[in-house]
Amino acid sequence: MVVGRTAGPHSRDEEFGRMLKEAQPVSSYSDLTDVHLEVDGGVALTKSLVATVNEACARIEDDDRKGLTLLVHITGAGAGAAGEPWPHETAIHLVNQWERALRRLERLPVLVLAVVDGACRGPALDLLLATDYRVVTADLRLELVSVAGSTWPGMALYRLVNQIGIGAARRMMVLGAPLLADRAVASGLVDEVAQDVDARVREILQSVGANGREWAIRRQLLFEAATTSFEDALGTHLAACDRALRLARSGLEAAPAAGGRL
Repeated sequence: MVVGRTAGPHSRDEEFGRMLKEAQPVSSYSDLTDVHLEVDGGVALTKSLVATVNEACARIEDDDRKGLTLLVHITGAGAGAAGEPWPHETAIHLVNQWERALRRLERLPVLVLAVVDGACRGPALDLLLATDYRVVTADLRLELVSVAGSTWPGMALYRLVNQIGIGAARRMMVLGAPLLADRAVASGLVDEVAQDVDARVREILQSVGANGREWAIRRQLLFEAATTSFEDALGTHLAACDRALRLARSGLEAAPAAGGRL
Protein backbone atom coordinates (compact mmCIF):
# COMPACT_ATOMS: atom_id res chain seq x y z
CA MET A 1 0.00 0.00 0.00
CA VAL A 2 1.13 3.55 -0.66
CA VAL A 3 0.04 6.84 0.78
CA GLY A 4 1.47 10.03 -0.64
CA ARG A 5 1.11 13.75 -0.85
CA THR A 6 2.12 16.10 -3.63
CA ALA A 7 3.40 19.05 -1.64
CA GLY A 8 3.44 20.96 1.63
CA PRO A 9 5.15 20.60 5.01
CA HIS A 10 3.76 18.45 7.77
CA SER A 11 4.66 17.72 11.36
CA ARG A 12 4.72 13.97 10.65
CA ASP A 13 7.06 14.21 7.64
CA GLU A 14 9.95 12.30 9.22
CA GLU A 15 7.81 9.36 10.25
CA PHE A 16 5.89 9.50 7.00
CA GLY A 17 9.10 9.43 4.99
CA ARG A 18 10.09 6.23 6.74
CA MET A 19 6.72 4.68 5.86
CA LEU A 20 7.15 5.60 2.21
CA LYS A 21 10.61 4.04 2.06
CA GLU A 22 9.11 0.74 3.19
CA ALA A 23 6.38 0.91 0.54
CA GLN A 24 6.35 0.53 -3.22
CA PRO A 25 6.81 3.52 -5.58
CA VAL A 26 4.05 6.13 -5.60
CA SER A 27 1.50 5.74 -8.40
CA SER A 28 0.98 8.02 -11.38
CA TYR A 29 -1.91 9.69 -9.54
CA SER A 30 0.45 11.46 -7.14
CA ASP A 31 0.52 14.56 -9.34
CA LEU A 32 -3.28 14.84 -9.47
CA THR A 33 -4.35 15.03 -5.83
CA ASP A 34 -3.18 16.46 -2.56
CA VAL A 35 -3.23 13.09 -0.81
CA HIS A 36 -3.64 9.66 -2.34
CA LEU A 37 -3.78 6.08 -1.14
CA GLU A 38 -2.74 3.08 -3.21
CA VAL A 39 -4.01 -0.25 -1.88
CA ASP A 40 -3.90 -3.78 -3.29
CA GLY A 41 -7.35 -5.16 -4.07
CA GLY A 42 -6.71 -8.20 -1.91
CA VAL A 43 -4.92 -6.51 0.98
CA ALA A 44 -5.27 -8.15 4.39
CA LEU A 45 -6.30 -6.23 7.48
CA THR A 46 -3.11 -5.24 9.32
CA LYS A 47 -1.91 -2.57 11.71
CA SER A 48 0.04 -1.09 8.82
CA LEU A 49 -3.12 -0.68 6.73
CA VAL A 50 -4.95 1.03 9.59
CA ALA A 51 -1.99 3.34 10.19
CA THR A 52 -1.77 4.23 6.50
CA VAL A 53 -5.44 5.21 6.27
CA ASN A 54 -5.20 7.21 9.50
CA GLU A 55 -2.08 8.99 8.19
CA ALA A 56 -3.90 10.05 5.04
CA CYS A 57 -6.82 11.32 7.13
CA ALA A 58 -4.47 13.26 9.42
CA ARG A 59 -2.81 14.96 6.48
CA ILE A 60 -6.17 16.15 5.18
CA GLU A 61 -7.40 17.24 8.61
CA ASP A 62 -4.22 19.20 9.37
CA ASP A 63 -4.22 21.06 6.05
CA ASP A 64 -6.28 24.26 5.95
CA ARG A 65 -6.05 24.74 2.19
CA LYS A 66 -9.31 24.81 0.23
CA GLY A 67 -10.25 22.47 -2.59
CA LEU A 68 -8.28 19.47 -1.31
CA THR A 69 -9.07 16.00 -2.62
CA LEU A 70 -8.22 12.45 -1.59
CA LEU A 71 -7.81 9.77 -4.24
CA VAL A 72 -8.01 6.09 -3.29
CA HIS A 73 -6.49 3.78 -5.92
CA ILE A 74 -7.32 0.08 -5.51
CA THR A 75 -5.37 -2.21 -7.79
CA GLY A 76 -5.86 -5.86 -8.71
CA ALA A 77 -4.91 -7.89 -11.78
CA GLY A 78 -8.06 -9.99 -12.11
CA ALA A 79 -9.85 -12.95 -10.55
CA GLY A 80 -6.81 -14.32 -8.79
CA ALA A 81 -5.45 -11.00 -7.59
CA ALA A 82 -7.58 -10.76 -4.48
CA GLY A 83 -5.33 -13.10 -2.54
CA GLU A 84 -6.27 -15.52 0.20
CA PRO A 85 -9.38 -15.02 2.32
CA TRP A 86 -8.97 -13.11 5.51
CA PRO A 87 -9.35 -12.31 8.45
CA HIS A 88 -7.14 -15.29 9.35
CA GLU A 89 -6.09 -14.62 12.96
CA THR A 90 -7.11 -10.98 13.12
CA ALA A 91 -7.95 -9.74 16.63
CA ILE A 92 -11.26 -7.97 17.24
CA HIS A 93 -9.53 -4.83 18.56
CA LEU A 94 -7.82 -4.45 15.17
CA VAL A 95 -11.18 -4.77 13.42
CA ASN A 96 -12.49 -2.02 15.71
CA GLN A 97 -9.53 0.23 14.83
CA TRP A 98 -10.12 -0.43 11.14
CA GLU A 99 -13.81 0.46 11.30
CA ARG A 100 -12.95 3.68 13.14
CA ALA A 101 -10.36 4.58 10.49
CA LEU A 102 -12.94 4.03 7.75
CA ARG A 103 -15.46 6.18 9.58
CA ARG A 104 -12.83 8.89 9.91
CA LEU A 105 -12.14 8.72 6.17
CA GLU A 106 -15.78 8.93 5.12
CA ARG A 107 -16.24 12.05 7.26
CA LEU A 108 -13.26 13.96 5.87
CA PRO A 109 -14.01 17.53 4.72
CA VAL A 110 -12.91 16.74 1.15
CA LEU A 111 -14.11 14.84 -1.89
CA VAL A 112 -12.84 11.26 -1.69
CA LEU A 113 -12.52 9.77 -5.19
CA ALA A 114 -11.92 6.05 -5.73
CA VAL A 115 -10.37 4.28 -8.72
CA VAL A 116 -10.61 0.49 -8.87
CA ASP A 117 -8.60 -1.55 -11.33
CA GLY A 118 -9.50 -5.26 -11.24
CA ALA A 119 -10.42 -7.32 -8.18
CA CYS A 120 -11.51 -5.72 -4.91
CA ARG A 121 -12.45 -7.60 -1.75
CA GLY A 122 -12.17 -7.57 2.03
CA PRO A 123 -10.57 -4.40 3.45
CA ALA A 124 -10.18 -2.96 -0.05
CA LEU A 125 -13.96 -3.24 -0.54
CA ASP A 126 -14.47 -1.65 2.89
CA LEU A 127 -12.32 1.25 1.75
CA LEU A 128 -14.20 1.60 -1.53
CA LEU A 129 -17.54 1.81 0.25
CA ALA A 130 -16.29 4.76 2.32
CA THR A 131 -15.57 6.94 -0.75
CA ASP A 132 -17.73 9.57 -2.45
CA TYR A 133 -17.31 8.79 -6.16
CA ARG A 134 -16.10 5.58 -7.78
CA VAL A 135 -14.52 5.07 -11.20
CA VAL A 136 -13.67 1.51 -12.24
CA THR A 137 -12.16 -0.47 -15.09
CA ALA A 138 -14.10 -2.99 -17.15
CA ASP A 139 -12.49 -5.97 -15.37
CA LEU A 140 -13.86 -4.96 -11.96
CA ARG A 141 -14.69 -7.78 -9.53
CA LEU A 142 -16.24 -6.80 -6.19
CA GLU A 143 -16.30 -9.68 -3.70
CA LEU A 144 -17.43 -10.21 -0.13
CA VAL A 145 -15.17 -12.50 1.88
CA SER A 146 -16.13 -15.36 4.17
CA VAL A 147 -14.97 -16.62 7.53
CA ALA A 148 -16.08 -19.84 9.23
CA GLY A 149 -18.23 -20.64 6.21
CA SER A 150 -20.26 -17.42 6.22
CA THR A 151 -19.95 -13.87 4.93
CA TRP A 152 -17.70 -11.65 7.04
CA PRO A 153 -20.17 -9.62 9.20
CA GLY A 154 -18.26 -6.34 9.17
CA MET A 155 -19.61 -2.86 8.50
CA ALA A 156 -19.39 -3.47 4.75
CA LEU A 157 -22.82 -5.13 5.10
CA TYR A 158 -24.16 -2.01 6.80
CA ARG A 159 -22.78 0.27 4.08
CA LEU A 160 -24.04 -2.02 1.30
CA VAL A 161 -27.61 -1.90 2.66
CA ASN A 162 -27.47 1.89 2.91
CA GLN A 163 -25.97 2.31 -0.55
CA ILE A 164 -27.73 -0.30 -2.73
CA GLY A 165 -30.62 -1.54 -0.58
CA ILE A 166 -31.23 -4.65 1.46
CA GLY A 167 -32.29 -6.79 -1.52
CA ALA A 168 -29.11 -6.30 -3.54
CA ALA A 169 -26.97 -6.59 -0.42
CA ARG A 170 -28.73 -9.82 0.54
CA ARG A 171 -28.05 -11.33 -2.88
CA MET A 172 -24.35 -10.52 -2.56
CA MET A 173 -24.29 -12.05 0.91
CA VAL A 174 -26.19 -15.25 0.08
CA LEU A 175 -24.77 -16.07 -3.34
CA GLY A 176 -21.26 -14.82 -2.71
CA ALA A 177 -20.74 -14.33 -6.46
CA PRO A 178 -18.45 -11.48 -7.61
CA LEU A 179 -20.20 -8.31 -8.70
CA LEU A 180 -18.83 -7.34 -12.10
CA ALA A 181 -18.55 -3.87 -13.59
CA ASP A 182 -21.87 -3.62 -15.45
CA ARG A 183 -23.95 -4.85 -12.53
CA ALA A 184 -21.98 -2.74 -10.07
CA VAL A 185 -22.85 0.38 -12.08
CA ALA A 186 -26.47 -0.68 -12.50
CA SER A 187 -26.83 -1.21 -8.75
CA GLY A 188 -25.27 2.18 -8.00
CA LEU A 189 -22.40 0.68 -6.04
CA VAL A 190 -19.92 2.27 -8.45
CA ASP A 191 -20.51 5.36 -10.56
CA GLU A 192 -18.89 4.70 -13.92
CA VAL A 193 -16.71 2.41 -16.00
CA ALA A 194 -13.91 4.22 -17.81
CA GLN A 195 -11.73 3.01 -20.66
CA ASP A 196 -9.12 5.69 -20.05
CA VAL A 197 -9.18 5.91 -16.26
CA ASP A 198 -6.34 8.43 -15.96
CA ALA A 199 -8.04 10.86 -18.33
CA ARG A 200 -11.39 10.45 -16.59
CA VAL A 201 -9.87 11.03 -13.16
CA ARG A 202 -8.25 14.23 -14.41
CA GLU A 203 -11.59 15.42 -15.80
CA ILE A 204 -13.39 14.76 -12.52
CA LEU A 205 -10.75 16.43 -10.38
CA GLN A 206 -10.61 19.46 -12.66
CA SER A 207 -14.40 19.82 -12.46
CA VAL A 208 -14.47 19.69 -8.65
CA GLY A 209 -14.14 23.15 -7.23
CA ALA A 210 -16.22 23.07 -4.05
CA ASN A 211 -14.74 23.96 -0.70
CA GLY A 212 -14.03 20.88 1.41
CA ARG A 213 -16.39 21.94 4.20
CA GLU A 214 -19.21 22.14 1.67
CA TRP A 215 -18.56 18.55 0.54
CA ALA A 216 -18.67 17.40 4.15
CA ILE A 217 -21.98 19.14 4.85
CA ARG A 218 -23.70 17.70 1.80
CA ARG A 219 -22.31 14.22 2.44
CA GLN A 220 -23.71 14.37 5.98
CA LEU A 221 -27.13 15.37 4.65
CA LEU A 222 -27.08 12.30 2.40
CA PHE A 223 -25.99 10.04 5.26
CA GLU A 224 -28.83 11.23 7.48
CA ALA A 225 -31.56 11.15 4.82
CA ALA A 226 -32.20 7.41 5.14
CA THR A 227 -32.73 7.48 8.90
CA THR A 228 -34.15 10.97 9.58
CA SER A 229 -37.76 12.04 9.20
CA PHE A 230 -38.64 14.94 6.91
CA GLU A 231 -39.57 17.09 9.89
CA ASP A 232 -36.27 16.45 11.67
CA ALA A 233 -34.23 16.90 8.49
CA LEU A 234 -35.90 20.16 7.45
CA GLY A 235 -34.07 22.36 9.95
CA THR A 236 -30.66 21.00 9.00
CA HIS A 237 -31.33 21.42 5.29
CA LEU A 238 -32.60 24.97 5.81
CA ALA A 239 -29.44 25.78 7.74
CA ALA A 240 -27.37 24.36 4.86
CA CYS A 241 -29.37 26.42 2.37
CA ASP A 242 -28.87 29.56 4.46
CA ARG A 243 -25.14 28.86 4.55
CA ALA A 244 -25.07 28.37 0.75
CA LEU A 245 -26.89 31.66 0.20
CA ARG A 246 -24.47 33.51 2.46
CA LEU A 247 -21.55 31.95 0.59
CA ALA A 248 -23.03 32.98 -2.74
CA ARG A 249 -23.33 36.56 -1.53
CA SER A 250 -20.05 36.90 0.33
CA GLY A 251 -17.73 34.06 -0.73
CA LEU A 252 -16.41 31.00 1.07
CA GLU A 253 -14.69 33.04 3.77
CA ALA A 254 -18.03 34.38 5.02
CA ALA A 255 -19.45 31.11 6.36
CA PRO A 256 -18.38 29.65 9.70
CA ALA A 257 -16.28 26.51 9.74
CA ALA A 258 -18.23 23.26 9.74
CA GLY A 259 -16.39 20.01 10.19
CA GLY A 260 -18.94 17.85 8.46
CA ARG A 261 -21.95 19.33 10.30
CA LEU A 262 -23.61 22.76 10.43
